[in-house]
Amino acid sequence: MLRSHKIFGYCARATAQGLLSLALWGCGQYQAESTRVMVDHLADLVEAIAPLQDIYSNTRRVAVYDTLTPPDDPHDLVHHYVTHAQELLLAGFNEEALAKLDAARAGIAAGDWVEDSGFLANLADIRALTYFRLGEQENCLQNHTAASCLFPITEMGWHRLERGSRGAIDEYTRILSADPDNRMAQWLLNLAYMTLGEHEAKVPAEWLIPAAAFAAEYDIGRFHDVAASAGVDQLGLAGGSVLEDMDLDGDLDIMASSWGLSDQLHYFRNNGDGTFTDRTAAAGLAGVAGGLNLRRADYNNDGYPDILILRGAWRRANGKLPNTLLRNNGDGTFDDVTKEAGLLSYHPTQTAAWGDYNNDGWLDLFIGNESFPGRHFSELYHNNGDGTFTETAQRDRLVVNGYVKGVAWGDYDNDGLLDLYVSLLDGPNLLFHNDGEQKNGRWKFSEVSREAGVGLPLVSFPTWFWDFDQDGWLDIFVSGYQAKAGDMALEYLGLETEAEAPRLYRNNGDGTFSDVTAASRLDRVMYTMGSNFGDLDNDGWLDFFVGTGEPDFRMVIPNRMFRNAGGHFFQEVTASGGFGQLQKGHSVSFGDIDQDGDQDIYMVLGGAFSGDAYRNALYLNPGHGNHWVTLQLEGISSNRSAIGTRLHLIVRTPQGSRSIYATVGLNSSFGNNSLQEEIGLGEGDLIMVLEIFWPASGKVQRFENLKVDRVYHIREDDTEPQHVAVTPFSLAGPAQHPGEHPESQP
Repeated sequence: MLRSHKIFGYCARATAQGLLSLALWGCGQYQAESTRVMVDHLADLVEAIAPLQDIYSNTRRVAVYDTLTPPDDPHDLVHHYVTHAQELLLAGFNEEALAKLDAARAGIAAGDWVEDSGFLANLADIRALTYFRLGEQENCLQNHTAASCLFPITEMGWHRLERGSRGAIDEYTRILSADPDNRMAQWLLNLAYMTLGEHEAKVPAEWLIPAAAFAAEYDIGRFHDVAASAGVDQLGLAGGSVLEDMDLDGDLDIMASSWGLSDQLHYFRNNGDGTFTDRTAAAGLAGVAGGLNLRRADYNNDGYPDILILRGAWRRANGKLPNTLLRNNGDGTFDDVTKEAGLLSYHPTQTAAWGDYNNDGWLDLFIGNESFPGRHFSELYHNNGDGTFTETAQRDRLVVNGYVKGVAWGDYDNDGLLDLYVSLLDGPNLLFHNDGEQKNGRWKFSEVSREAGVGLPLVSFPTWFWDFDQDGWLDIFVSGYQAKAGDMALEYLGLETEAEAPRLYRNNGDGTFSDVTAASRLDRVMYTMGSNFGDLDNDGWLDFFVGTGEPDFRMVIPNRMFRNAGGHFFQEVTASGGFGQLQKGHSVSFGDIDQDGDQDIYMVLGGAFSGDAYRNALYLNPGHGNHWVTLQLEGISSNRSAIGTRLHLIVRTPQGSRSIYATVGLNSSFGNNSLQEEIGLGEGDLIMVLEIFWPASGKVQRFENLKVDRVYHIREDDTEPQHVAVTPFSLAGPAQHPGEHPESQP
C-alpha cells in the first residue's frame, strides 16, 4: 500500500511559479505519494515542451513572440505583425491582436507594397475573426448568462457590448463583397447580426439564412442551463466528464477535466440539495492536470468508481504523456495507481473503453492510441484480478495501428462475449469480433468490418453501441469529423455540403449491419467531438446529443440534439430544448442528478487553444410525464459494476405490452453516463417482466410485476429486487445576473 504524503513537491512548485492561490488551496491536504510523484513528473514533461513546437501552448508562444525584435524591412514587418496577431488571437488577447493587425494595415498603406491577394484575404479573415472573438469574449464569457452564445440567439443572449460584432459585420461584409460565395463568411455574418438582435432585419438579402431554417422539428421542452446556480460551471478548455456516485451516498457527483497541460482536474460532490461542492483538493487531487477525456469503471471490484485520465491527444510528438488511473479509496479521496497497476505508458490518446472481454468478472481496458510515424499501437490491458493489468494486444490478436479517436465495447451478435468497434481518423473503421478463448489459453479477436459493412466514415471521431430501434440487437453510431463552417450555411439553405456525415448502422441480427443514416434523417453536418445518448423524455427510445467544432476559431457551429421518433427516424430538437451552444462542445454525460426520474445532462465546453476557454453547462430536464425505472445492478460473479449486463423489460401500456432493451455501461467514447441504468418506460405503468442476463455467470434473473417510477438495487444472487427510497430535490437555484458566478476553487 502506498503511504500518504503532504504535497510538498506540488506546493513548492506552485509557490515558485507564483501560483499562490493553488498552493494555498492544495497544501496541507491529503495526497498519496504516488499522486505527488505523477504530478511532478507531468509538470517536468510539460516544462520540457518547447512552446514554438506546440501549437496549443499559446500563452507561452505569445511570451516568446513578445521578446522578438521586429524586423527592419517594411515587408517583413507586416508579416511579423500578422503572425504575432495570430498568436495573440489564439491566446485570447484580442485587443492586442487587433492592434497588431491595425499596424499591419498601416504598414501596407504606408508605402510601396506588393503582396499577393491570398495574403490580403488572409489578413481580412483574421481581422474579422478577431472582432468576432472579441464579441464572444466580452459577452458570452466575461458577461456570461445561461443564454450566452446559445443558438438561435434570443434577446437574453444579445450582446450588450457591441463593438466586437459590429467590427465583425464590417469585415465580413467587405469579404463577401469581394467573394460572394464565401459560405464561411456568410455563416459568421449571420451569427454576428444575430448577436445584436438584427438578424433578419439587417442581413443583406443575398446573404441571409432565414431564421425559419433553425426551427426545431419537435418541441422537447426547455432544458435550462443551471450550472452556475449549482456551482459546476467550471471555466476551462476541451475535456472529459463523468456523472457517477463517487461516494455511494445515492447522489450523482461530477468529475470534469480540461485538456490544458497544466489545467486542474475537478471533482464536484453532489450535496443533495441542488448544489455541489468542489472537493478536488480534499480528495487528494491538487495538481492532477490535463486530460482530454475521462473514463470511469470499478476496476478492482470494491464497489467504488475509479477514474482513468487520458492524455496527449492531437499533440503528436508532444503527446507522449502518461495516462493516470485514479483509485477511489472509498473515503472521499483518490490515489494515482498508474504505475502500481501496470498502466504506465507514453502514447497520445483520448479514447479508451472498459469491458470484461473474457467474462472472468474483472474489467479489462482497451486504449486507442493516436499512431502516426512512430507507431503508437493501441493497447489491450487484461485485468489480473489483483489490482494489476497485463498488456496483451499482440497476444490476443487485437492489433490496431491507426489514428484512433473512438472505441466502444458491445456484444453485437448476442453470443455473450464483448466485441470492439474502433473509430479512426485516417481510414476505414474496425470491428473486432470476439472469437473467445483458444486452445492455447489465449484470446482471439477477428477484424470483420468489411463483412459487417461498418467501415465508414473514413474520417470519424466518437462512436457507441446502442439499441436505437429496440429490437434486442446492438446498433452502431459513429460520427464524421470533416466539415467547414460554411457547411452550416449550406445545410440551413437546403444545399449540398461536403461535410463527412455520421453513420447509423442498424444491426441485421446476422452479423451484418445496414446503413440507415439517410433513412433516419441523420445525413447532416455533425462535426462531432464529445457526444452521448440518453432518453430525454423517458419515452423508451434513445436520443443523442453531439458537441461540435474543432480547434479553428472559425468553426462556430451549434451543438445539436436529436430525438428518437419511435425508432423510425430522428428529429432535431436543438432550438426547442436550448442545446445549441455555439462554443466548442466536448464530453457529454447523461444522468438523473436531482433524483426525479429523468436524465439531466452535464457538458464540458471550451476549445483547444488557450484563448478558447468556456464555462461548462448543466442542462436541467423539465420532465415529460412518462414513467421510468432506475436499476442499480451489482455483480457477484460478473464485474461488480455490471458493465455488459443485458436487460429486457416487458412493460404494460394502454396499447398492449412493449419490450425495452438496455445494456449496462454503454455510452459514447467521449462522455460517461451514470452506471445506474435509467430507463424510460413511456406510458408503461407496470413492468410485467424484467430479465437480467449476467455476462460472467451466464445467469438469467427474472422478476415480475415491478412497480414503475422507482429505483431498485439488484445483486446477481438476489431473489427479489430491493426498493431504494430516494428524495427528489430542485436543481433550479437562484437566477444569476450577467457575469455572476459562485466562487469556486481553481
